[in-house]
Parts: sequence; structure tokens; C-alpha cells
Amino acid sequence: MTLVPFSDLARAAYCPRQLYYVRRDDERSVPPKARDRIDLAFRYDELVDAPERVLRQLPLHRSPAAYRRNLDRLREREAYDSLVDPASERGFLSGKDCHGTVHKVLEPSGEPDDPDETEPSPPPIPTLVSSGEPPENGVWEPQAVRAVGLAKALAWEREREIERALVEYPAVGVVREVRLTLRKKAAYREALRAARSIDGPPPRVDDDRCNVCDYAAECGTRRRSLRSLLG
Repeated sequence: MTLVPFSDLARAAYCPRQLYYVRRDDERSVPPKARDRIDLAFRYDELVDAPERVLRQLPLHRSPAAYRRNLDRLREREAYDSLVDPASERGFLSGKDCHGTVHKVLEPSGEPDDPDETEPSPPPIPTLVSSGEPPENGVWEPQAVRAVGLAKALAWEREREIERALVEYPAVGVVREVRLTLRKKAAYREALRAARSIDGPPPRVDDDRCNVCDYAAECGTRRRSLRSLLG
């Protein structure tokens, strides 16, 4: 069975027709500004106490003051030390169904209460770094699907169960958790099926997703008013 890139999973969850165009044009490059924002995820320890003049030069989605507040809150989280010093950075994962880049793999520390007892170490945590804005709560559905793909690929590679992943929004200073719930795993399987089944242009979706799609004009979608939708 053909392995699906993690990025294709996210696009299939967002819009299979968009994935069709991306594959046709072989266009998976990350824009320079997005790369600059992703790079911020590897500088938290440097930026958390950075002066305002330094922060103003960065491609942030928040004011310097708000950004510092977010990083201060992030520094209080248990995962912070692992986020700034991960076990691996920008590595390659290949699982049973999908493959691609994993931005970080965290190895949480955990010692048994009784040193004479032998307990398994906490499972590793893969992270996905997003250059964009997070939703008000949780993460965007395509990012959740991609995060599930990362966790499943890492579980396949390490031969152990992994039940969560993280999505980092470094231009905001926020990190969100994705639990591999039944619903999220079902969405992952649906996206995987969609990505594997594309052999021609899938049906148009023609909704709010089209407003920010680079292929909207070529796709031929047309935005309709509420009045026209209601007849």
C-alpha cells in the first residue's frame, strides 16, 4: 500500500480537490514567511525573555507584550523543557500508512516512585509546528488529522502505543494537545482513504474554504449569497 505524506493527509481532510491540484502541480513547498514562523518553534528559550525591539522584528501573530505573556504561560507547562530541548528535530518518520517530516519528538521524563520498581518510560510525543493561528479552542481539523498521522507513524516505528501529539503555533506562542480519540482516529482514516482514492478531480466543496484556497479560480467555485442558497 502506498505511503501517504503527512501533508497530503491534512489537505485531504481540508479539501480532497485541493490535494488533487497540489499533486498535479507537484507543489508542496512552504512559503518563506511560513518557514520563518515555523523556525520560531526552535527559539522559545531565546525569545521568552527577549526585549520588545527584538520581538518586533519577528513575523509574530501577536504584539510583543502578548507574545511574551503566552511564552511565560508556556514556560510553566510540564512539556516546556522537552519543547525547547527535544529528543529530535525535523526528523523523518515512516509508519504503516504515512510518512514525512516530524518537527519534534519529545521524550518526557518520568521516574518510578520506587527506584526498585521497573516501569515503562512515558511514551514519546510527536509535534507538528504550524505557521498559522490556532482556533479559539483545540486545533484545526486538518492539523488534528496530521497530528494523528504523526502519532501513528511514531507508534509504528517505536512499536508502542502513543495516544497524544502536540501542535505548536510558535508565531502566537501557544501549544495545543491532540488526543487520539475515537473521533479523531476516524477522521484520520477517512482522510487516508480520500488521499489514496484520488485519481481525478474530486467533487467541488464550494464553501468558506474556497475563500482562502489558491486554486479557487481554477477550480471554478463561485461564492453564493445566503439568499441564493435559501432560494
